Amino acid sequence: MTQQIQTKEEKSEFEPKIVMFCCNWCTYQGANLAGLLHYQLPTNVRLIRVMCSGRIDPMFVLKTLAKMDAVLVTGCHLGDCHYINGNAKALRRMKLLERMISQMGLEPERFQLHWISSAEANKFREVVVDTVKRIKELGPNPLIKMRPETFPV
Repeated sequence: MTQQIQTKEEKSEFEPKIVMFCCNWCTYQGANLAGLLHYQLPTNVRLIRVMCSGRIDPMFVLKTLAKMDAVLVTGCHLGDCHYINGNAKALRRMKLLERMISQMGLEPERFQLHWISSAEANKFREVVVDTVKRIKELGPNPLIKMRPETFPV
């Protein structure tokens, strides 16, 4: 996959679009707490609330990566799942997905898996801010520039 070289000006103007799949019981509540604490967060991240990280189909991630610059999957810490082992199921699926995305030639930062509890508003903020910063440095997702008919979206 060929990537175009971007100047510093082009990268500084680039604002990444990031989707974050959030577990309803932990990460989404952590995001809510970050809001209640008035943490300043970048507006580049769109949250999608799911009942459990184990319910995230890998195709959701692939289809989202075809249109966005990065995808974050977040859930309860291992052992703390509201649905007992949903996050362990998500971990197995997402590890396989990480390898697939890497073989597609995308940078590993474009897909991330994080465990964030409902009490970890600060960690939520750190993950969001750090991800936006790293994706800004990488530049736009090269998959977006490819012809749309190459993706079964």
